[in-house]
Amino acid sequence: QVQLVESGGGLVQAGGSLRLPCAASGTFASINAMSWYRQAPGKQRELVAAIAKGGGTNYADSVKDRFTISRDNAKNTVYLQMNSLKPEDTAVYYCNADVIVHLLFRESNYWGQGTQVTVSS
Repeated sequence: QVQLVESGGGLVQAGGSLRLPCAASGTFASINAMSWYRQAPGKQRELVAAIAKGGGTNYADSVKDRFTISRDNAKNTVYLQMNSLKPEDTAVYYCNADVIVHLLFRESNYWGQGTQVTVSS
């Protein structure tokens, strides 16, 4: 079984920074794309940033130049560095990963349990 565990959320003032790590654990062959999503109250879950196994990245327009996604493949961990935070960044942030559990299997998609980020004005 594959588990994704996020941490690093909390309360921060506008203009501040937070770093969210997400570690994958369990038994699997490899991890392809890893992503961060967020869901604010009353809104749909949206993609924040994604990173391919080789390091290619893409970002939502709303976080470009403020957030940076990175990964450590040796540690099976993805990070989201969030700078210049705004109140509208307040949401539950979820980690997502495409995992190949076994080389004979197709990749499966997994979600973390989420971590709350609250930005006060």
